[in-house]
Amino acid sequence: MDITKDFIKLKQPCADGFRWYLRHAPPHGTYQQLLDALVADGRSKDAHWLLDQFGPTDAVLELDHLDAQDFVFAGAVTVRGTLEVTGTLRTGRGIRVGGGMRVDGHLQAGDDVHCGGALLCGDALHVNGRVHAAWNVLVQGETECEDIRAGWDFISVGPARVRGAVQVGQQLQVTSLHCDKGIRVGGDVISDADLMTRQGIECGGAITCGGHLYAGWGIKALEQITAAGTISAGESLYTEGEVCAGDGYGVYAGLQVPEHAWESSARVHACRRPESLRSGHWAHASFDNQESTAS
Repeated sequence: MDITKDFIKLKQPCADGFRWYLRHAPPHGTYQQLLDALVADGRSKDAHWLLDQFGPTDAVLELDHLDAQDFVFAGAVTVRGTLEVTGTLRTGRGIRVGGGMRVDGHLQAGDDVHCGGALLCGDALHVNGRVHAAWNVLVQGETECEDIRAGWDFISVGPARVRGAVQVGQQLQVTSLHCDKGIRVGGDVISDADLMTRQGIECGGAITCGGHLYAGWGIKALEQITAAGTISAGESLYTEGEVCAGDGYGVYAGLQVPEHAWESSARVHACRRPESLRSGHWAHASFDNQESTAS
């Protein structure tokens, strides 16, 4: 794609950016050459603006290794080895890295990000597609993507918003998490604030939530389920440990199930009956003399 002065002017750039273009843009330069020139001159924000205006390309850049301060590419990037960017990384399409991937600043990609090792991001991570890492995914800012799949841990210091599913081999630790599909974690789930998903939660350890815990389907944890706020499940609640909501809050199962179907589809199983159980069918008869239904 060729970029002309009139083409740029139609997009209403800032005065300083347009002056830079008139003085420094490569003559007869292509779209990517202009992006490269902006980054080389320390104007990464202007390069991001340009990519926002003109969108991605189908170009594919293949490298053995990528080591840069800031990097902006309009197409897809494939790195056979490791990727290290000390500033920001922005691509119009996806990123595929055979080894580890470290970005100290903001990471933004227009499609899927695949990493054969650990993915470390020192600021926000915004990906229009899926994020898959064979090892850990560690994000120091907010996280927004389609799916998250981490072979080991997923840690997001800022709030996480996932439009698809979350699958983590070991521990999930977030400030808060809103997920449109299901959450499956091999170890513990820890959230400092609200943890909400439209589908179910399956956890091989304990769930500890510093806010409200909500699942549109069921919640299953091999250890305990605790929250500082309300615990709500559209269907059943299952744990071998305790279910404990916050002081003054309730435990609700079967919110998406008619009351006559609670015994089969809104069962509450724990080592002892939750004190604040408000709805659902208490099903752990071995710890009570008889089963009962909360109302």
